[in-house]
Amino acid sequence: MDIEVRIRGLMMDPSTNMPIVVLKDVGSDAVMPIWVGIFEANAIALEIEKMTAARPMTHDLTRNLVRHLNGELERIVITELKDDTFYAVLWLRQGNELVAVDARPSDAIALALRADCPIYVAEKVLESAKLSTSGPPEGPTAEQLRGWLEGLNDEDLGRYKM
Repeated sequence: MDIEVRIRGLMMDPSTNMPIVVLKDVGSDAVMPIWVGIFEANAIALEIEKMTAARPMTHDLTRNLVRHLNGELERIVITELKDDTFYAVLWLRQGNELVAVDARPSDAIALALRADCPIYVAEKVLESAKLSTSGPPEGPTAEQLRGWLEGLNDEDLGRYKM
């Protein structure tokens, strides 16, 4: 079963200075961090803040290509967590055909924001990511990080926001 999530925050990990996208289950208080690259975090931040670049960025180009080919991004699903790496699938519809396309979660999230489509996480991924030690090495333990993420309030998100 897939669980719908929303972006709870985009921030810098204070111990590693790596960007984190924090996803929150819409039906519970569960949160799931995904460490992303700086360029992907920037693409996500630009769309969250509704800022536009002078020329289309890669994710804008991809959205435009899908639209001009009479397609629609229906949803994205973060499907797997294997060896501390997340995997995602874009679910595209063109006419009566539904097509699954492999994607990095950070790219999938950036595209989902631009296409205004829902973001899902496979239940098994959400459960294991909440308990796993994935993330940057030499950082806090998974338990410490989970406590820190769950304790964030809107003021904290503003302080760590990219």
